[in-house]
Amino acid sequence: MAKNIDTLGLKSIVDNYNLFFIDLWGVMHNGIELYHGSINVLEKLYKKNKEFVLLTNAPRPNTSVIDFLSKIGMERKFSSKVYTSGEAALNYLITNYATKSFYHIGPPRDFDLFRKFKKRKKKNIFEAEYLLCTGLFDEHYKDLSYYKILLKNEINKKMICTNPDLIVDRGEKREFCAGSIAKVFEKLGGKVEYFGKPYPKVYNQSTKLENKKVLCIGDNLNTDIKGANIQNFDSLLITNGIHKQEIKDESFENIIQKYSLKVNYTQSSLKW
Repeated sequence: MAKNIDTLGLKSIVDNYNLFFIDLWGVMHNGIELYHGSINVLEKLYKKNKEFVLLTNAPRPNTSVIDFLSKIGMERKFSSKVYTSGEAALNYLITNYATKSFYHIGPPRDFDLFRKFKKRKKKNIFEAEYLLCTGLFDEHYKDLSYYKILLKNEINKKMICTNPDLIVDRGEKREFCAGSIAKVFEKLGGKVEYFGKPYPKVYNQSTKLENKKVLCIGDNLNTDIKGANIQNFDSLLITNGIHKQEIKDESFENIIQKYSLKVNYTQSSLKW
């Protein structure tokens, strides 16, 4: 059974671990502003010389997310610890798909991801050799049925999904993510290559794991906690994140059983 450490704080278990994987969206910020309690945790970890990685399923290169974090007030000594699913995907694409044409599914703000091979981008989906999904089109950000029609004749192509998250909360507003499009494509019979949590590669790409006791901190059972379980890492679930309403409506134990996952610790929000 998960132990709640709202009263004891992260400080009560911090010395049990050498490495902390900490999610960004839902733990460090809400897409609009930073959480001050969470920033305090980073300060304490930094002073104790604890290794941490701000591991995020953001479909953009590290530099783009670092710039965003700087704009909302995060110090560079913390934001420099970022590693994104977009960075992992970009390294893969440069190595394996640099000469192939693609069709981009996602908003223009994700353009940084394929800037190095932008000449390979096709305007018509039927001309592309593979599909690069970073999110939803701005003009079709609510309607998943649009993507069923768009993709139904393209299942012979591989889709690269740079964000396995299904949903995210931007402030008080819930939005679909690239993972939701990937699931539509898979249901049609297409094949998807995912980059990011919960898939093991992204942890190994972000830092060295050998002989380290690891704690994964996140608010998403499908990515943060599932990823920890797959790797046999301990986990801390932030309950005021993406599953807040679900936890409110059901018992926490029933939810964990429903997702078939193990959670070691819980906090309502990340606090020292």
